[in-house]
Amino acid sequence: MIKIGIIGPTWINERIKQSIKRFPNFTPIYKTSDNIYDAPIFTEELQAKCDVLLYSGFIPYSISKEQIPVNVPAHFIPIKGASLYRAFYKLQKNLKNFSTISIDTLSQHEISHLNYELDESITSTHYDSRLSLAKTDEIIAFHELEHKQNRAECALTGLKIVSEALTEKGIPNEWLVPTEEDIIVTLERALLATEQRKKLESQIVFGIVHIENFDQLKRQVSSEQHIQRLYLDAQTTILDFVETLEGYLTALNGNEFMFVTTRGTFERVTQGYKYFPLIADMKKQQHLRISVGIGFGLSANGAGNHARMALTQAIDFGGEKCFIVKEDRSVIGPIENEAHLTYPLNITDEKLLEKTQDTSISPYYLRKVISILSRQKVDTFTAQELASSLGVTTRSAHRILLSWLDSNIVKIVGIEKLQSKGRPRQVYKMLLKGD
Repeated sequence: MIKIGIIGPTWINERIKQSIKRFPNFTPIYKTSDNIYDAPIFTEELQAKCDVLLYSGFIPYSISKEQIPVNVPAHFIPIKGASLYRAFYKLQKNLKNFSTISIDTLSQHEISHLNYELDESITSTHYDSRLSLAKTDEIIAFHELEHKQNRAECALTGLKIVSEALTEKGIPNEWLVPTEEDIIVTLERALLATEQRKKLESQIVFGIVHIENFDQLKRQVSSEQHIQRLYLDAQTTILDFVETLEGYLTALNGNEFMFVTTRGTFERVTQGYKYFPLIADMKKQQHLRISVGIGFGLSANGAGNHARMALTQAIDFGGEKCFIVKEDRSVIGPIENEAHLTYPLNITDEKLLEKTQDTSISPYYLRKVISILSRQKVDTFTAQELASSLGVTTRSAHRILLSWLDSNIVKIVGIEKLQSKGRPRQVYKMLLKGD
């Protein structure tokens, strides 16, 4: 089942309830309010519970954008042709005949299409800015002026508050609202986007790590024990990274390892293929030069073949690079070896460092957060800021913080005061320090 969060006023949600019956894969969670400014609050409440978000219109979607996680698809119900034809029919029924109209929602193209389809000759004037609740007075004034100067006999608006104001002023108008067809089309798009995203999230990813100078380093050590220690240290570093990918690691031979993960996790950890830190970590910690090939595929065999192709690309490029070969055999690379905000730090508090071993959270996350906090010269943050820094969902960030709280890696130091409406956020302080 796909959980869909639906945000909007009571009247639109009642319509959506009828339309969503056609989509048995959706489990709807409704958040209803006639106060449009509740939309961002509802977004924060639903973002960790839902696979996709649906807004009643562009405005609630636009004012909620900052609260929408990058990994959660979000859609709004647009005003389409069916809405225009219905509103036009109602105006014509009430006014009998009219030839001029002012509009704040639709474009000239849509009116031209209506004229063509219905053999009409409507002349329209258009509000030439995007709809915004902050500009309602300006929009009302636009329609009023067009009516007073006889350039428009009636008005079409996408805002209920504008329609109500024009009615009070005695200006004939119709409020453009989505039709059932508009709702169904948007639900179809939401379903398609979610299913496609889920398929990509679960797509198998193979990675091959090739150590280029392992044989050279083996010749420089004096005993078999040193060689084994070098190998185990290299394997441990790679394993730490694969843990962040929630993947599985296996050794192929003396100088190659292979890991398996999913595409969704790989994209989050690499921040959308922006960087691949293992290459720099191996060089700094074990003085090992590695090349990495990443393969995406619709099958294990396909992903494995693409990983080997990507590794060949990395080696041919001069080594110490990471390349990706996707399921369609397109190539991405080379990937950056380090993120701009991440650099190695030593954790100096040994007692607190020992506590990280008791958590189920990878030390890679901890090192990255300490690096960012040190760079920004702060030691406090919210769960939302942690999620953004690590490229994970807010729910995952809360899980990480609970584990760190239990291990006294972080502590709660206060509540963030929000300038706008919204649930107060807890502020956490990092107890580990970086040099």
